[in-house]
Order: sequence, then structure tokens, then C-alpha cells
Amino acid sequence: MSAGMTPEELRDFYRRYVDLANKRDFDRMDEFAHDEVIMNGTPVARDDMVAEFRRHTDAVPDLTWEIKELLVDGGHVAARLVDTGTPEREWNGLAPTGATVTFAETAFYEVEDGRFKHMWYLMDADALRAQLAR
Repeated sequence: MSAGMTPEELRDFYRRYVDLANKRDFDRMDEFAHDEVIMNGTPVARDDMVAEFRRHTDAVPDLTWEIKELLVDGGHVAARLVDTGTPEREWNGLAPTGATVTFAETAFYEVEDGRFKHMWYLMDADALRAQLAR
């Protein structure tokens, strides 16, 4: 489906979304995601998506997302990111060790009517585990 945006507008849209996450401005998520988003194949309410972001940033207060590559094709966005932070609480089943972790994340999005409708993401959990096991 068409996003109704030019490729440059979609790139800017995604950069603003990552900026929102890095600034913890989650109350603006309605600008970026529909009321319900299909996340990794499962319908998720936008409020639950925001709660998941807050869970991550509560456990890792300095968590940042850095865009390394950003590709746009029609209404689809693909991003390769590097995430960095120091877990202070249990996170993804892993106890904090005081170590700062850096790991890759790959994310794909389908934009409909100017907002995310479908989202898929993968993070390098093995790299995360290895860094917290040291």
C-alpha cells in the first residue's frame, strides 16, 4: 500500500520517529502509529507499543537508537540500527552487570495513511547476552 509520502518524506518521518524514541517523547506516538499496529505478525494496541518502549527505557535509561542505514521502497521502510545502553534493571530476561551494551537491530515497517501499520523488528539477542555475561 502507498504511504502517500515521497521517499524523502518517509525518511524524514522515520528519523523523527527514532528521535522521538531517543527523547522519550512517547506521548507523541499517535503521530507515528495507528491505534492498532501489526507487530511481528501480532495485532498490538498503540498504547501497548508505547508501554513496551517504556519497559525498555525504564530498564535501560540511556538506551539510544542510531540509524546506520535507511531504505525506502514505496510505503515500506527498512532500517539497520545500532542500539547502545547500560541496563540498570533486568531486561529481556538478563540481569544488569554494569556493562554498556551495543547491538544491532533490523526493523521493517509498512506505512499506511501516513503512519506505521505493520512493524517487524529483530535484535541481536546473542550479542546482548554475550556482553552481559562478561
